[in-house]
Amino acid sequence: LFAVLVALYEEPEKPNSALDFLKHHLGASAPENPEIEALRSEVAEMKEKYEAVLEENKKLKTKVKVY
Repeated sequence: LFAVLVALYEEPEKPNSALDFLKHHLGASAPENPEIEALRSEVAEMKEKYEAVLEENKKLKTKVKVY
């Protein structure tokens, strides 16, 4: 706790909420930002597309080996 308070004191740009700063640095979860949720859904969508491309790549490599 002392180290976090020192970090808050030494912070060049003081946060709007000291309590949120403490929670963030102590590992407590902060309220979810709508942008974060949008990014998480985008990451999940990209992972699905990535897996589909990998599967397609495997199929195409198999076809090339056959020829």
